[in-house]
Amino acid sequence: MRAVIQRVASASVSGKFLKLTPSSTFNLANASNPRIGRDDTAEDVAFIAKKILTLRLFEATDDSTKMWRSNVSDIDGDILCVSQFTLMANTSKGNKPDFHLAMSTEQSKEMYGALLLKLSGMYKAEKIKDGRFGAMMDVTLTNEGPVTLTIDSRKDTTA
Repeated sequence: MRAVIQRVASASVSGKFLKLTPSSTFNLANASNPRIGRDDTAEDVAFIAKKILTLRLFEATDDSTKMWRSNVSDIDGDILCVSQFTLMANTSKGNKPDFHLAMSTEQSKEMYGALLLKLSGMYKAEKIKDGRFGAMMDVTLTNEGPVTLTIDSRKDTTA
């Protein structure tokens, strides 16, 4: 399983606008775009969920000059998850993306639901937001930093 993690100031998905409040450092902390490979398991879900919650992408809560000290739970941030099967694209041959490494739609939907449940169980359920699985969505966000990281539970062995 692969996810793109972005530190953002605000984000919206198909009209659901999530924005930081002026009094807080970050309200919306991470935007995560998970991709699900055809051989991903519950172990991959657990790995990605833990990384989303524990990566230190923010300044120290007591000193804004010290970067990489706090994670999303330290700052009480929100997480927006948007499923994105295109992260599984193989573009090494030709000009058309190949999605043969992606899990089937029904299995992916179950795995994505498992990721949302895992995040909700490990953090605060009300802080986990998501788009609509499998839908064409308008996703808008404002990157901070910019900070954008790619994590992979298989260390890119399936890419």
